[in-house]
Amino acid sequence: MTPHKHVLIVEDEDKIAQILVEFLALEGFTSTVLNEGTHVVDTVKKEVPAAIILDRMLPGVDGLTICKSLRSFSMVPIIMLTARVDEIDRLIGLEAGADDYVCKPFSAREVVARIQAVLRRATQQNQTESSSEKLTFRHIELDMSRFECAVDGNIIELTPVEFRLLKTMMTKPGVVYSRDQLMELGYDDGRVVSNRTIDSHMKNLRHKLATAEHTSPIHAVYGIGYKVQ
Repeated sequence: MTPHKHVLIVEDEDKIAQILVEFLALEGFTSTVLNEGTHVVDTVKKEVPAAIILDRMLPGVDGLTICKSLRSFSMVPIIMLTARVDEIDRLIGLEAGADDYVCKPFSAREVVARIQAVLRRATQQNQTESSSEKLTFRHIELDMSRFECAVDGNIIELTPVEFRLLKTMMTKPGVVYSRDQLMELGYDDGRVVSNRTIDSHMKNLRHKLATAEHTSPIHAVYGIGYKVQ
């Protein structure tokens, strides 16, 4: 099984899972399907897939709990499926560490396109950041080649979107980026996301970057956007 072409599907509705398997196969992907959440973390630890399609509502262990557990040791892209259409529910998924979400009912082609987009971004990032370049601001260091963020010398886990947003702001400290700019930088597949999605990412980053000795360098500029300072 080729890791970079392998997608783990965690979905308890057999019909939905089979449709995803078939559409992914048309694009050259292999898939493994789990119909409940109990063994997802152990499965990923044994063999990391290229991406995970994760239903939010699952028997055994729910998708949000799984997502948080995976983020404790892996940055594998996670696309969450949810039957909940309220924006707050989608934001909760992002705060749990999901890279993207798709609401049911959905187009299987859209889900496959989202998978391709997150993998394309990862490939481009690896190509453009293959050097040992490091970016430092105050108590934070980004290692581009390792895709790692260190806060006070301790490695913390960032999602790919969080990493891109933080890198953008750290490259030009003091510069204020509007939410629209951050949307384009964080989601380069042309997808439209709301201001509240960006606010949710920034909330996560602020929490992760703050320590007992240092406050987070991310500042909100009322009515405009965000900056690091």
